[in-house]
Order: sequence, then C-alpha cells, then structure tokens
Amino acid sequence: MKMNKQEIQNLILITIGSSFLACGVVFFLYPAKIITGGTPGLGLITHYLTGISIGIAMLAINIPLLIIGKKHLNTGFTIRTVYSMVMTSLIIDLLILYVEFPEINSLLIATLYGGVTVGIGIGIILKANASAGGTTIIARIIANKTHLKPGQVILFLDAIIVISVGIIFKNFEGVLWSIISIYTATIVVDKIVTGGVSDKLVNIVSEKTTEICEAIMSDLNRDGSILDGQNLAKNHNKSIIFVVVNVKSIIQLRELVMAIDEEALMIVMEASEMTGTSRRYFT
Repeated sequence: MKMNKQEIQNLILITIGSSFLACGVVFFLYPAKIITGGTPGLGLITHYLTGISIGIAMLAINIPLLIIGKKHLNTGFTIRTVYSMVMTSLIIDLLILYVEFPEINSLLIATLYGGVTVGIGIGIILKANASAGGTTIIARIIANKTHLKPGQVILFLDAIIVISVGIIFKNFEGVLWSIISIYTATIVVDKIVTGGVSDKLVNIVSEKTTEICEAIMSDLNRDGSILDGQNLAKNHNKSIIFVVVNVKSIIQLRELVMAIDEEALMIVMEASEMTGTSRRYFT
C-alpha cells in the first residue's frame, strides 16, 4: 500500500475512530456490563469469562478472522483494518489501566452514550475505508458464498452475541440494554457513513408534467430529470419526474403536485447516500 496523502488521512481518521470506539467501550459499556455488537462485544464477553484484558481478547478474536478472510479483502483494506484492530485494542487497555472516568450510575445514560460513542468510532473507521473488527470480515465471506447481504449477516451475528449474554450471565435485562446499545450504534454509523442525508428521492407520474416541473423549479428552487416510460401494456407513453428534495419540503411538494394534478402518482424514497447537489442547475 503506497503511503500518499489520502492514506495518511485514512490513518489519522482510523486513529480518531479507534479512540472513540475505545472510549465508548471503556467509559460507558464496560463499567455497566453492557455488551455491544461485533468484536468489542466478543472481547467483553471473553474478558468477563476469562479475565483476559479486553484489548488482548479482541486481538485474539480478530487476527484469526482476518487471516481467514484475507483472500476476500484487498491489500490496502487489510492493512488499514489491522491498524484499526491494533489501535483499538491498545487504546482500550491503556484507558482501563491509566484513566479514571467518573462513575455513571444510570444504565440508560451508559447504554445510550456508549452506543453513540461506539457508533461514532465505527463510522469514522468505515469512512477511512477500513473495518473495526471481525464480524464485518465474516459477513463479507458469508455474503460472497450465499445470497445473504452483509448487513443481514452482521445483524445475525450481533443477535448471537447478545443472546449469549443472556445465556451465560442469566441476565435478560442485560440483553435488552445491549439491544438498545447496538441499535443506537447502528443509527450513528449509518448517519456518519451516509453523511446524515436528510433528502428524499421523489418520482412523480402525471399527465401534467410540464406544469409540475415549472412549479418545482419556481416554488422549490430545485432541478430534476424527466424520464420517458410506458405502462405495462406498452400502449401508453408517460413521463416520470425524478427530483431530490429536502425532507422539510415533502409536504410542500405534495401540495404543489396535488394542486396541479389530483391523479398524479408520487413515490417518496429514502436518499441513503448522496454526493453533489440537488439544487437548481437551470438559469
């Protein structure tokens, strides 16, 4: 992997992300005995069962998984992931040994802030084109050999981790708190990776395309695209307006479209990730 400006930036981001991940585990989840998903969760369980430090436990779990999955990963991604694993494990053990953090007596606060902090860390690491741990590697391997999506595999693995907490420690309440922590982390990761997009994709099918397009440009100050299509019987041509608007403008857009054509079909979809701008391109 050639060390250029982009790779230096990636390493800095991974270091920051690993620090957030480690802080979430050490300051919030570990004292409250709440389990998160992925390798940090497995590391916590291993620590509780064996007494091995969390950092060493995470490395012991991650390294074999990385070796198994190496052929499914490119060299740059593998090196960045190794750096992420080592940094996270090292920072976790150093924080436990040398940093005293005020005690948190509220399980709700520990769960939510732990999930948020872990989510921030994982999200930053993913933005740097690396992985925070082994479950992602397993997910890639299984997804390559089956019809399952990586997200489905990760969700399944996290479910096993959480259920094992209830079985091993006979603590059903802990399972419920862990689910909240994982769900919170997942939301934060999604927001960081996708940039927190608050825009919506809207498809509009109408016989009054021209009037609707003019209203969108003048009232919403947005541009879009017009797609030509046919009905299923292929005996009627139709035009479809494709436009991206902010979520706050959905109601205004709906009222605008209905005022022009009450028979119009309007489909709103999530813009989970978007680059560039959806603002006006016309003069």
